[in-house]
Amino acid sequence: MKYTLQVFTGSWHDAHEQPEKILGRITEISRRIPVERVIVGWNTDPSLYRTLGHGLRRAGIQMLLWLPVFTEIREAAETDEALDLAGQRIVPPGKLAEEAFAFDCPSSRKNLQAVKALFEKYFSDCGFDGVFLDRIRTQSFAAGVSGVLSCGCARCREMFQKKGVDTETVLKRYQQQKDAFFDLADYPMDGRFTLKDPLAQRFFEVKEEIVAEAAAELCRYFKEKGLIVGLDLFAPFVSRFVGQDYQRITKYADFIKPMLYRRTEAPAGIGYEYALFEQYAPGAQGRIRLTAGRELLDSQLEAVRSASCEVYPGIELNYHKNLVRTDADYVTDSLKAIREHGFAGAALCWNIMEVPDAHIDAAAALE
Repeated sequence: MKYTLQVFTGSWHDAHEQPEKILGRITEISRRIPVERVIVGWNTDPSLYRTLGHGLRRAGIQMLLWLPVFTEIREAAETDEALDLAGQRIVPPGKLAEEAFAFDCPSSRKNLQAVKALFEKYFSDCGFDGVFLDRIRTQSFAAGVSGVLSCGCARCREMFQKKGVDTETVLKRYQQQKDAFFDLADYPMDGRFTLKDPLAQRFFEVKEEIVAEAAAELCRYFKEKGLIVGLDLFAPFVSRFVGQDYQRITKYADFIKPMLYRRTEAPAGIGYEYALFEQYAPGAQGRIRLTAGRELLDSQLEAVRSASCEVYPGIELNYHKNLVRTDADYVTDSLKAIREHGFAGAALCWNIMEVPDAHIDAAAALE
């Protein structure tokens, strides 16, 4: 099986590991498992990538830029932030404020141009083989209901209107129905749920269209430069809430990394995100009971087959006693499942520099 590794090098201008240290870690791992590509970013120090890229090319390993789209860009460029359906700033509730990302508007031309401009300014001559577009979505329930019912800026309201959805009516419907707004007629494991309220259902469908249109533009832009394009996606079961429709958005990419995180108690963890849905819409009817075991992973591996491009299922190898309680057995079980479902590769997430050696041992033992 071929592996994709990820290396987080700090945000735009933060300190980062020395490229020699990163290359040494990747070289060590690649002696034990077949590494196809490394996703690295998004620090703006060009010497980091030039040194790293030289070593990776000699090893026959592709280097892709890890690039956030609708979060964190505002730290390096002027952007239009996402708003709730009342046109107000989205303030994550309670303790989740520290864990939720501040998102930008998915329909803003300024935001799409900012992604392109930052690439041209900092990364275009660093020798990347491709780009990996992360956070190409709207907010999740990590920002409460207002995060999911977004974006409500003037541009998005106009786009929704053109597609047959009046966002003012959507907001009033939610205010009237509260949790019942999210009542489900069907919630299959592939995440393509059907809400009982046709207006609520159409809202989420249009949001998927808006996000996919943004992804299509960026994918075209980078592909025209001869670059490989990958997308970071929520697991199918929770992807519709954040505007990611696998059948729609994957048409534009070369590969995707679905985040099939079963042990992550933070944004993008499957159980974590679903629990937030239960927390912020506790009265919603039609939900199913979600388990975190192998059955959940099997269901998501089957669901990602709907993608129109290559799929490298992503599993978390990072460990944190409170946020990511992984172990070697979990790694073994996850990688065995990926193999048994016939996938040719997997992504080891989300910062190989912080992965315990025992987790790499578990992956190597399967080779």
